[in-house]
Amino acid sequence: TAALAMGDALAIALLEARGFTPEDFAMSHPGGSLGRRLLLKVDDIMHAGERLPVVASGTPLSEALLEMTRKGLGMTAITRDDGTLAGIFTDGDLRRMLDRDIDIRKATIDEVMVAQPITIEPGHLAAEALQIMETRKINGMMVCDKTHKPLGAFNMQDLLRAGVV
Repeated sequence: TAALAMGDALAIALLEARGFTPEDFAMSHPGGSLGRRLLLKVDDIMHAGERLPVVASGTPLSEALLEMTRKGLGMTAITRDDGTLAGIFTDGDLRRMLDRDIDIRKATIDEVMVAQPITIEPGHLAAEALQIMETRKINGMMVCDKTHKPLGAFNMQDLLRAGVV
């Protein structure tokens, strides 16, 4: 046991002396859990293009619910005429909405969406997104560019499948 401890101590000292970082380790072991946490970006796991649930501002709530169902992410983005993100509507918002006196057939998505949702820019680590989601107690996030146009979306199941959680 003492020899194992001494060997580990020497290995750590050598790694520190050479400036070996966790990122270097991730590059050497990209398939491991540490490698995934240090290399996987939100861009790698997000649903984009045709797989991204998006409706325009003013869309009837019933149509927005159909878009959520078709894309299977448990959320949909709501965009303004210029393509920027106006809000988000999730399965959780739907459940909370049912407690209120809102007619699903007559309401528009604007009446029930969450304006100014939490978003993340591309290039951020998926592990960072997980931390934000756990802190804010949310199940999904939109990935938006610097002009706040939606590029993609992901949820907790996507992080689980990618091995980030």
